[in-house]
Amino acid sequence: MLLIKNVTIADPKSMTEVLGDILLKDGKIVEISGPNESRNGECAEVIDGTGLVAGPGLMDVHVHFRDPGLTYKEDIYTGARAAAAGGFTTVVMMANTKPAIDSVETLTYVLEKGRETGIHVESCATVTVGMKGQQMVDMEALKAAGAIGFTDDGVPIVEEKLAREAMAETARLQVPISFHEEHPMFISNNGVNCGKASMYFGIGGSDRQAEICMVERDVQLALETGASMNVQHISSSEAVDLVRGGKAQGGAIWAEATPHHIALTENAVIAHGTLAKMNPPLRTESDRLAIIQGLVDGTIDLIATDHAPHSVEEKAKDITQAPSGIIGLETSLALCITHLVEPGYMNHAKLMEKMSYNPAKLYHLEESRGHISVGADADLVLYDPKEVWTVGEKFESKAVNTPFVGETLTGKVRYTICGGRVVYQA
Repeated sequence: MLLIKNVTIADPKSMTEVLGDILLKDGKIVEISGPNESRNGECAEVIDGTGLVAGPGLMDVHVHFRDPGLTYKEDIYTGARAAAAGGFTTVVMMANTKPAIDSVETLTYVLEKGRETGIHVESCATVTVGMKGQQMVDMEALKAAGAIGFTDDGVPIVEEKLAREAMAETARLQVPISFHEEHPMFISNNGVNCGKASMYFGIGGSDRQAEICMVERDVQLALETGASMNVQHISSSEAVDLVRGGKAQGGAIWAEATPHHIALTENAVIAHGTLAKMNPPLRTESDRLAIIQGLVDGTIDLIATDHAPHSVEEKAKDITQAPSGIIGLETSLALCITHLVEPGYMNHAKLMEKMSYNPAKLYHLEESRGHISVGADADLVLYDPKEVWTVGEKFESKAVNTPFVGETLTGKVRYTICGGRVVYQA
């Protein structure tokens, strides 16, 4: 047994923050009581939670662990360690590995390797074979083999007929489908906003219309098919408005925002170059504020890192040649506390809704994950909500590609507990 004493319990299911004790046994939460009132405390290993917040273990619905095929960037073991260091007990791998996760064989490899880590490693499968946007995978077989959802993340599905068929099939199977919403027609050089940043580098950049037109189409398709559709890493105010409108019409439409789109604008690309290059790109201050408003009013359901490790050599290339993406698992919670909780946009329970409960709901895991309740899984993050720290140059991830090195943030993970076991301690 493990007893966490005198901790502030931030539960997103009840939307409460109360001081209390949490008792864990056999991988489950077995008792929640007032502070220092646990009846079984004398039998348990004890963590003193004074000054800490306990949230349900964080769940990231969007990570790239590069395994199989690109393990010089990251592998499932190092990715899981980075996740645990960031407070995450569940992650959902994207399928753009080499080979892509479009077969039962590759999916089985990923899931079996994930079970060897200390956290829950889930995985999506691709929507199309080889992520080529031509032929749909056997979704039924992949779901039966353990795929938790489907996405061609990294590549937009441009063909409308195929997108419609994929949404209809995922609706039939009752699994979510997630879309990378960037139409290549509106992109000259990806990863950099078409505007102030692209002018600075003297390149074409990625126009906001690339996202807008795809989100507009896919919101409509979701309404027509009844699919549970997730707009990945939303970046523009217009896309936020389109998701808001689709939800108002009763669609099962979800959207995720990354910590970097919450915290940064295209100015960061000018300051940090390729370390702040990502798809979709960082945009304007009005877009950043629209994303925060979308999180506050419920238009945007999820916060997901889009953890995208690359090698130092790759990121050292020219702005037009370096790959897009940054790592995010080890800074995510602190960035969200710094930019959402500290300014008063939301409290800790609301943040846990975006980072744990809603992600669990999207993937139909909310019965046992994403909340702090008796009978729920003993997956928790304990963090100091007021500790100020500076992001260093060393990470549990293999990669270091982030513009946040040297940034001072508020909020520090002290313990990550998965299945009742401490899998990370600062």
